[in-house]
Amino acid sequence: MSTEELLVERDGGVLTLTLNRPERLNAISGPMLGALAAELARANADPAVRAVVLTGAGRGFCSGLDLRARAGDDGGGDGEANAPRLFDLRDSPPMALHRMDKPVVCALNGPAAGYGMDLALGCDIRIASDRAKLGAVFVRRGVLPESGGVWYLPRLVGWAKAAEIAFMGDVLDAQRSLELGLVNRVVPHDELMAEAAAAAARIAANAPYAVQATKRMMRLAQDETFETAVDHSYLHLGAMFRSEDFREGMAAFLERRDPEFRGR
Repeated sequence: MSTEELLVERDGGVLTLTLNRPERLNAISGPMLGALAAELARANADPAVRAVVLTGAGRGFCSGLDLRARAGDDGGGDGEANAPRLFDLRDSPPMALHRMDKPVVCALNGPAAGYGMDLALGCDIRIASDRAKLGAVFVRRGVLPESGGVWYLPRLVGWAKAAEIAFMGDVLDAQRSLELGLVNRVVPHDELMAEAAAAAARIAANAPYAVQATKRMMRLAQDETFETAVDHSYLHLGAMFRSEDFREGMAAFLERRDPEFRGR
């Protein structure tokens, strides 16, 4: 469901989520956080959604958390609102995004800094406009990559490169991001959304259970042994062999036509 700060649009099996605070370069507000987490969870549970595109309105992807709002909260006052409590991140956007079985394509339309960079790195595929930038500026603000960056960055570029980027607070342009493997490709700005939509449509055309199981196994394999990963994969494979989509895929191959998968 679209809100003022998060636009939601579905075209076939592709759901597009657009961060919509262009006057603030889509700085993340509290309401936007809640809406984004809810839409990601809803998309993951909706059989009609096969792929998600995440982008920003205007000239930026996301400039990070809304630090003006946080700077205005000095923690003063008393009562239960200020009592110490444990973090509960179960329904937060980083966790919702990380747990997604539906593939997420990031259409990186401009600068992604701080939280915005973590959000981009949490997507599966990143297609960048030639105007895009990734800003690992956390240490310049006296904070750390709290929303997944400390987990994603070393896995994407290796420890040494991640350390250089994070400890120095680097801002990487689109070409440097491509060289480091942080984005899949860079396209002219005016072609970005068409490229992202085409990538998502190609994903959505494949057997949805097979795509989602592949993503889940890739995610879980980050913390599994090889033997465990193969064993878990075979458990999914048995269900696939019994599916209508498997029969359709084999028939389409033999008949030399494009398959029409129904997610069954």
